[in-house]
Amino acid sequence: MNKKPEKKASIWKSLKVGLFALLAMVIFAYGFEITRVTLEELSSEQRQESLVRVMRALAKPDFFEYEKDVVVYNAPFFVPCPADGSLPPLGEKDPTSTYIVTTPACASPGETIQVEGFNFPANASGPLRFVPGNDPTNNVTLGRETIKTDTDGHFLATMVLPERLSDEVQYIRVSASRNIGAPHFSQSAKDTWDKIVETVFLALLATVAGTIIAIPMSFFAARNLMKPVKSPLLSIALSLLGWPAGMAVGFIIVRWVGSLSGLAGANPWINLVAFVGSFGLLYFVIRWAMPPEEMVKPKLPLKLARLAGLLISVLAGFFGLYQLVSFMKNIGTSLETGLGSFGFLGNFLYQMGDITGVLTPVLGALAAGGMVGSLLGRVGQRGSEKIAAKPLKLVNMLATATAGATLLALVGWLIEWLYQIGRPEFTLWGPLGIGAALGLLLAIIKKSKDTLSIGMAIYYITRTFLNALRSVEALIMAIVFVIAVGIGPFAGVLALGLHTIVSLAKLYSEQVESIMSGPLEAIQATGATRLQMIMYAVIPQIIPPYISYTMYRWDINVRMSTIIGFVGGGGIGFLLQQNINLLNYRGASAQMVAIAVVVASMDYISSVLREKTI
Repeated sequence: MNKKPEKKASIWKSLKVGLFALLAMVIFAYGFEITRVTLEELSSEQRQESLVRVMRALAKPDFFEYEKDVVVYNAPFFVPCPADGSLPPLGEKDPTSTYIVTTPACASPGETIQVEGFNFPANASGPLRFVPGNDPTNNVTLGRETIKTDTDGHFLATMVLPERLSDEVQYIRVSASRNIGAPHFSQSAKDTWDKIVETVFLALLATVAGTIIAIPMSFFAARNLMKPVKSPLLSIALSLLGWPAGMAVGFIIVRWVGSLSGLAGANPWINLVAFVGSFGLLYFVIRWAMPPEEMVKPKLPLKLARLAGLLISVLAGFFGLYQLVSFMKNIGTSLETGLGSFGFLGNFLYQMGDITGVLTPVLGALAAGGMVGSLLGRVGQRGSEKIAAKPLKLVNMLATATAGATLLALVGWLIEWLYQIGRPEFTLWGPLGIGAALGLLLAIIKKSKDTLSIGMAIYYITRTFLNALRSVEALIMAIVFVIAVGIGPFAGVLALGLHTIVSLAKLYSEQVESIMSGPLEAIQATGATRLQMIMYAVIPQIIPPYISYTMYRWDINVRMSTIIGFVGGGGIGFLLQQNINLLNYRGASAQMVAIAVVVASMDYISSVLREKTI
């Protein structure tokens, strides 16, 4: 009784499997159609000849070359034979010198002729070509035949005449060459060495810069670190208002301080003294304004004096940074001309000064934004604790509406800058109103004393940013940076550096999320701050995998640099593309061998370093 249902189920199961297999076959067959899978081209004689020629060239990388003894001889030839059947005099041949004899002396297109050479260099080889036109120096030649001479400098070969009809004399050219002396590195080998070194350091700089930025970003993208971070609504709103205002003010002030730095002059030693003095002042003011312990709570005038002293000393610190920039530029310029072959050290110092000068206003903006945002956030925290629930509700509504309007207005400004819409009702007033409404709605829904998971908001924003940029290949980034800074390895460093940031930040954050929670909870139980928790509970657990990921990323960047070179990103890829476009497959083979050797060497070195450090 029970066998019939089982049999029906078995038949139905087999039928589903068969239908699924048939559907898969249809899809796969359609894939063949879309991708044009066919062996017809591969089986053609012309394709096979081209493939063999390329494979033979790739099998002989152009690393070494010889000095060449080259003899070129052009023999006059008529295609077709003159109509009257008589040949004009083609000149006398000296039997003691190099010459060739063609049999017959004229022929029609498509016919096979015999070419015999005499008194050429012994054991030489080279191409046998047809030269169209009446110019014996013409570089355009036809044919694929080759000759090889014996010990007496004699050869015998045949060739098929091309379809090149002319009433005027044309030519048969023989180029015979032989090696002289010992082999030496070719120009292709020297170019390959220069570019492979450039590639290695291109990847190194991109990896180092990307790692420095990816490490702090990884903490913001780690769920286990950001999930416990919660703040009252008022604190979040005031902090969001403080960040853009502080950044704008900080950027303007630091730029103004930079304009004052020229007062110290261009003397590097004055710049150095000003730098040391500025940071010395900053050090002592910080120790005075932020003592480790105080027996008596300071009064308001002392607090204000300390705050003013901190602000002045911070400005002095930025003044000192600008003095350091001037010092590095001046010293770098002097060393670049004075160190001779080691002038690159001076150039490095100059460029680092230039980079510091560009980043200083940005650092000032971030520092000011963080300070103002943190200060207003603390004010909001205190207000949420001390203000009663009903008045706090009104304060929250006002603060969140203002923060939402400000935030979306900034987004609208960015959209207007990118797309140049020219409709303020869409890019200014509309976002401003929507932001205010959303902020007001949030304050109405939430209780006045509730805390929000601001950490998770930061987590999702960071993750979204990393995923969005990670989806853009380094090749596309290189194209953008080539437009920004020009063709060369610097564009490659920027492209690979940006891709390294987003890739490593994701890997690092996942490693942070997988750490053991025991040390984290133990540090939290002692009342440690969040920074102390990261320093003593998180970092010791993530150092080994961070080292491993960083080394692996360097290996990836070396291989990726060969690709971005195709769009002008520098490195050996740029040279490889040139040789492929010029059909110089022996040169391209040399670059491919160099890439393989470097990648294999780096894999071995990184494995040894991982073994010793992890």
